[in-house]
Amino acid sequence: MAHSILFVCTGNVFRSMVAEHAMRAQLGSESSFLVGSAGIEAKPQTIHPVILARLMQKGGDPSQHIQRLLTQEMVDRTNLIIAMGRNHRDFIQRNFGRAVPLFNEVSFGRDLPILDLHEAMPDWEQNLRGARDYIESVIDHIWDAVPLLVTRLPHFL
Repeated sequence: MAHSILFVCTGNVFRSMVAEHAMRAQLGSESSFLVGSAGIEAKPQTIHPVILARLMQKGGDPSQHIQRLLTQEMVDRTNLIIAMGRNHRDFIQRNFGRAVPLFNEVSFGRDLPILDLHEAMPDWEQNLRGARDYIESVIDHIWDAVPLLVTRLPHFL
């Protein structure tokens, strides 16, 4: 049976989606891992063009991505759930009774969340250039961390 990994964020159109695509790219098409992503809210929304462009630059193609709301069934059938932020980790513990690590915990052994744009820059609408830079830096961070995350997977599975 294949191992399964699920990345979780809020809306499933930024952090968890990027992690899913970075992981798929790192593992390659021959991998036996089942990789997915979901959101704790996942309200219908489109992928922001900045996210889409940067992910395409990296080699990911989220054009077929469909947002998914985290469900009990997903939690039950997934070997390793990785939360992008502390609020996601806490939500999963509270609502599904499952303790899960943060992305940076699996990748680097550090209890550090990956903040959403509005958490990192509450005034992002007044600083669109800074917002774009932050979004791109998060995508780069996730993409660059995934090879290390893969090497550390046996400790978490």
